[in-house]
Amino acid sequence: MSEQHKQAEKQHEKQDRPIGLTAAVRQIGANQLDPKNLLKQSFELANQLEPKLKAFVSRNSLEDLIKAVTPGPLSGIPVGIKDIINTQDLPTTNGSVIYANHHPSQDAPIVQKIRSLGGVIFGKTVTTQFAWKTPGPTVNPWNSAHTPGGSSSGSAAAVAAGIVPLALGTQTVGSVVRPAAFCGVVGFKPSFGAISKEGAHPLSYSLDHIGFFTRSVDDVAYAYQLLKEGGAETSADTVTTLINLQLEHAPKIALIKTPFDHLMSAEQQQTIQLAVQKLEHAGASVKTIELSAQYWDGVNQMPTIMSYEAAQIHREHLEKHQALLCENIKELATKGAEYTQAQYDAALAQQAKLRKSVSEVFKDFDALLTAPATGEAPNDLTWTGDPSFCALGSYLGIPAINLPAGMSVNGLPLGIQLMGNYKEDEALLKVAKFAEQSLSS
Repeated sequence: MSEQHKQAEKQHEKQDRPIGLTAAVRQIGANQLDPKNLLKQSFELANQLEPKLKAFVSRNSLEDLIKAVTPGPLSGIPVGIKDIINTQDLPTTNGSVIYANHHPSQDAPIVQKIRSLGGVIFGKTVTTQFAWKTPGPTVNPWNSAHTPGGSSSGSAAAVAAGIVPLALGTQTVGSVVRPAAFCGVVGFKPSFGAISKEGAHPLSYSLDHIGFFTRSVDDVAYAYQLLKEGGAETSADTVTTLINLQLEHAPKIALIKTPFDHLMSAEQQQTIQLAVQKLEHAGASVKTIELSAQYWDGVNQMPTIMSYEAAQIHREHLEKHQALLCENIKELATKGAEYTQAQYDAALAQQAKLRKSVSEVFKDFDALLTAPATGEAPNDLTWTGDPSFCALGSYLGIPAINLPAGMSVNGLPLGIQLMGNYKEDEALLKVAKFAEQSLSS
């Protein structure tokens, strides 16, 4: 590690670490932390940072936040909600002027669940327009000249800045894992269908996922166990009972070669290499493998699925509000109209086949390891970064997680990505916990 790298790491370690989700839950449960004080601290920090950070489209007043505190396993926890997910008390703009005054008649089911568990909706976080490419005003908390990533830009930035310990995002290609990597937080995209997408504006019905941003694997595991379909609803000893991330054996991890590896910066390559060394030192087995070409052929079919569905989703927007749509959405929807039903059906069939077949890979490995992004967040607020390294996990619908793994010489976060088998989210989280502990050693 270079001297510049060491200095960046030291600077990172010196920074005050804001309280995480499970720590706040435990302290509130033990009457060591007044949830009203937690909300007040979050509110005041947002007031201080927001003029520059711009992570939120709208926020509830402190009075409304305090009024919303109810008992439950998320009692008093401020939560950021990506602004494509319906909330009854705050507008849901989808990042578009078309929906500037859109007030949904009811919360999305996941928002209802957060409230029912005692969570407090802190505010709506900035998204790219309709969760696709065109950035909003949010900047990277580490350096305001750099992108926070997208499309879940506000959620990643709000958690990284310490304003909220939990925020919801969505991922269609790379919109949870990549901004988490750029902002230096844990970003978890569960398996396709594990979290209800109802009440979230779609980008692609067959690829959209709802995911979470937190500050640790324990935190994201807690949120997942509570908010997944059929998740826990009791507050009895919840943190201890819901987070059991001990592995029975040292994990077998496959470092996968991808067609995008040449896009990785030297620093990102070094981050992966150092992570492998630390994982092996902790007892993990790491083997470099190449996946069958059919998986990458499948990834190349993602645009067929996404644009075909986007053409249907945005048909009315194109007819009635074309002048108000960004060029990226117009291009996506227009391209989708060029595909035939047969091409779309074939792409879906290939996706279903590969999602099923990937379980063969996981007979030999507990997780796949790759980069979450090409490197540090680009010094460009007009671009949210390359999502290529996240595409496989989104296409297959398998769980994927970013873990912070170091800092660049420019003082920006770098991460690693782990992926697990379809619908084996808890197994991936156990490997992620092992990796988190290994990386910190």
